[in-house]
Amino acid sequence: MSQATLLRSLRPTAAPRPSLWRPLTRRYVRAGQYQPFLPPSPSSLGKPTPAKTYHRTRKWLRRLVYTSIATGVIYSIDSQFYASSMTRTARTFSLGILVAIDYKINFRPNPPLASSVTALHARNAERLSDLLRHNGGLYLKMGQAIANQAAILPPEFSQMFSRMFDDAPQNSWKEIEKVIREDFGKSPEEVFGASFSGEPGKGVMERKARASASVAQVHWARLPDGREVGIKIQKHEIQQQLEWDLWAFKVVTFVYSKMFDIPFYTLIPYISERLSLETDFQNEANNAEEMARLVAGEPRLRDRVYIPKVYRELSSRRVMTAEWIEGVRLWDKDSITRPWRGGWRQGSPGCHGTPLDPPNSTPSAQNAQPSQTKPERKHWKGPNNRGGLGLSLKDVMTTMVDLFSAQMFLWGTVHCDPHPGNIFVRRQPSGRAELVLIDHGLYIHMEPGFRHQYARFWKALLTFDNKTLGQIAKSWGVNNADIFASATLMRPYRGGDMSTERHLQGLSKQELQARHYEMQQSARKAIREILGDEKKWPQELIFIGRNLRIVQANNQFLGSPVNRVKITGTWASRALVESPDLPLSEKIRNLGRHVVFRIVLVTSDIWFYWAKIRQFFHLGGGMEDDIEAQMQSMAKDMGVQLNQNVFEG
Repeated sequence: MSQATLLRSLRPTAAPRPSLWRPLTRRYVRAGQYQPFLPPSPSSLGKPTPAKTYHRTRKWLRRLVYTSIATGVIYSIDSQFYASSMTRTARTFSLGILVAIDYKINFRPNPPLASSVTALHARNAERLSDLLRHNGGLYLKMGQAIANQAAILPPEFSQMFSRMFDDAPQNSWKEIEKVIREDFGKSPEEVFGASFSGEPGKGVMERKARASASVAQVHWARLPDGREVGIKIQKHEIQQQLEWDLWAFKVVTFVYSKMFDIPFYTLIPYISERLSLETDFQNEANNAEEMARLVAGEPRLRDRVYIPKVYRELSSRRVMTAEWIEGVRLWDKDSITRPWRGGWRQGSPGCHGTPLDPPNSTPSAQNAQPSQTKPERKHWKGPNNRGGLGLSLKDVMTTMVDLFSAQMFLWGTVHCDPHPGNIFVRRQPSGRAELVLIDHGLYIHMEPGFRHQYARFWKALLTFDNKTLGQIAKSWGVNNADIFASATLMRPYRGGDMSTERHLQGLSKQELQARHYEMQQSARKAIREILGDEKKWPQELIFIGRNLRIVQANNQFLGSPVNRVKITGTWASRALVESPDLPLSEKIRNLGRHVVFRIVLVTSDIWFYWAKIRQFFHLGGGMEDDIEAQMQSMAKDMGVQLNQNVFEG
């Protein structure tokens, strides 16, 4: 820019005229000293702030990473070497704490965190049911035990635990093969002489199990000599989980016994011992052989009951091989009662010399190729598979009650798991029923003194001998003989002083319809009333009661075809005459009492046949249904709600 141009730009110019519509404004400029922009002094800024280092965040992140790594390592070791035992135990304890806290907070007339006490029971029953199924193994066995003793639990628990009778998931063949190799040091092909590729001259074995339970599964096989066998193989993880599961069971039971004031913990060691023995198949083989010997020596049962043979050379602690049984399960009423189509003077397959397959069938067990699996044998049902065994349910149930009564009163060796899955029914060539008893893992052995005492207790029940009843009950630590007598008979006992019932009858309708909470409290008192002195309580009664309850449920399921109470009482009285370990003088006295006892039992027959007449005209159920209804009514008054059917669900 030139100097002239610069001077022209600095020359003052005339101010513009203000417009007519814009007001005139004035600017005031205040003279002041110019100060340049300077940063503040350090003293004016105050104390310096240290830089943010995120030290605590990094510390907690490191802890989280270390914890995650440690948890992952422990979980991997637990799953690989301990069959997830620690994980299962931790799951059990955490759920146990949750349920305990839930009950401590909400088990009251008006629960703060639940709509009702019923809802409280339902959600905790669902939690426990899921735990038992998720953990599997012995937990399923415990669930089955709870299902059969559900009378002391709220009905919500009964309904959940009844699912425990379903088949358990089966293990893969790889796991099963591992058990066989560990026990025998050989492959399954070498142990059983089987071939999976169809080699001539060898047997065959199915990789897929025919049945799977909580601790074991059963595979069918045909040995090279033609024998068909059922191979019961324990699941691989059970051996590693056993001690952990039993320890967790003891701890949880101890805590709950103290928390809810139920005198039950002293019985747990005995229960744990029985559960542990169920995993020892050598013990099961011993029980099976002992029961076969006892049955063979009893003329009244010899031709009506069969125990499968055990092949010791093919058995171990975790593997038990026995003869394969073809039969109808007890729960299949239609197949038991439908007309027989198998031919004149012929029995069902395998029963008393009857061949497994008809002579002209193809393939049969004898001529089938090794690569073939077990033949399906339905020829005895006729061309349309509409036939059955053609048996009387009364014949079947009479044999069952006779068998288990002889076990309790005559032999003192009791099979304690007689649910329908463990009983097969076959037809003899004579047309009579034959029961096949399997799964001999859960047994109890009664000492002679206790066995005779228990027989006298049953006689006293049926003859209303309250003096003897009270003496025996008191020696067992039972305070209320009436309640315990009803629990034993599975029906209300009407021969005592009826003090409990009179008290309940004296209450008003409003008082009887008390809140659910109060009923549950009275149920807990009733349990304490029975177990007055738990140290005197005969531990065998736990499993004897289980046996009686399942046999009653079987009779009820089949329509109450027999007078179970009379048959059981007759065996109790007869055992006091026939028992070889009683002195002769006492046996002679008991013989006279037995004759009188049989006369007294006529009144039981009157009730039984009256119930049958009503049942025939569809005016009511059978005797067991009447007993069940009476027991439910009495138990409900005491705060206990009985499940309608042990096997419901």
